Amino acid sequence: MQRRMPPGELKRRAESELPMRKFETHLWLTLLVLAAALLAAGCTAIAGHTSTGVVVARSAQIRSSTAVVAADLLEVNRGDTIDILDTQDVPDPSDNSKKERWYRVRGRDADNTEGWIEARNIMPDDVLAKSRKLSDEDKDLQSQATGQLHAGSNLRLSPDRTNNENIMMRLDSGSSFEIIGWKRVAKFKGAEGSESDTAPKAGTAASNNKKIQQEDEDNPEEQETTELWYKVRLSPSISPAPEGWIFGKQVELTVPSDIIYYRTGREFVAWRRLDEDTSDDSSTKTKDVAKDTRPGSWVILEKSNPKDEPHKIDEPDFDRIYVLGYEKHDQDHYTAYRSQDVEGYLPLRIEGKGANKTFTVRVKDSSGVKDMTFKIYRDDHGVMRCTPPDEMKAARKR
Repeated sequence: MQRRMPPGELKRRAESELPMRKFETHLWLTLLVLAAALLAAGCTAIAGHTSTGVVVARSAQIRSSTAVVAADLLEVNRGDTIDILDTQDVPDPSDNSKKERWYRVRGRDADNTEGWIEARNIMPDDVLAKSRKLSDEDKDLQSQATGQLHAGSNLRLSPDRTNNENIMMRLDSGSSFEIIGWKRVAKFKGAEGSESDTAPKAGTAASNNKKIQQEDEDNPEEQETTELWYKVRLSPSISPAPEGWIFGKQVELTVPSDIIYYRTGREFVAWRRLDEDTSDDSSTKTKDVAKDTRPGSWVILEKSNPKDEPHKIDEPDFDRIYVLGYEKHDQDHYTAYRSQDVEGYLPLRIEGKGANKTFTVRVKDSSGVKDMTFKIYRDDHGVMRCTPPDEMKAARKR
């Protein structure tokens, strides 16, 4: 039988345990306050973290909210830097199943205007840094050709359209650029139903167009297993990002009018002037050479285009070398050199000054792919001549 504790002893024990209970209660309250403080500090640190971005649209508005009826607070223009304070995904007014990403930003105007702007109008600084890194890695590459967009398209960090994570910005139709290289990759047959690479609104899913997809499958010309991508260099007036990749089907090569009429059944895939100073090629890196109509001498890389054969990932970049001279007195062009059929690969590199120059390309022979250098000079009559390397001479004799 359990012994009943006297009332006096119960009172004394309760009074002795009271300080301990008060201590435990105080300890729990302290821990709760500390946890709340740490959480608040963490939230403040996240909310207070800012990054910067650059405006890629020709012009855009910082607005009072993400609502359709929001007020315009500040107009920003391409190249302007703004602070990115926060992000928010907002339902698309035209389709609630889709979302648009918005940035809460602060302008660099006198009032430090804060508001909201659609994410597609801004390129975050970390994305811009990646493009600049690409450009720095390719700073010694000379322009191989020029092109322009015949439809609005994405500028990407890599030749891959299986997702939208590598999109830097949307380029407008008609945007021009230098082409510094290209690459064939396995054809993408995924979310996008058509062959276009038009930039969707930020945060939206690309739509499937089954009708276009079926038309592509029924068209023999669309039975390619590869797709072509161009690595391009852009001027600051077109894009804050100096370099990136563009899907080839959106690109039209802009062969200079000086040489376009000398195509003889093969496509011009690369071209460089031979009568300009190449000692400091940086002066031409942002130059629109497609609009250069001055007559002159050129080295041109050509490629035949068999219609019934699909392209391969590792196929040669060109199959013939064409050197076109120019006679100033008669104001007429002439063929200084035309190679036999070759298996050639980029890049094309021109070096030298004045009338004496060399150009180098990679050509496959019996021993493999190697750099081959051609010498350009003018004879005693001022006529341009081209001396191929010994390996090319030997191949021609066989």
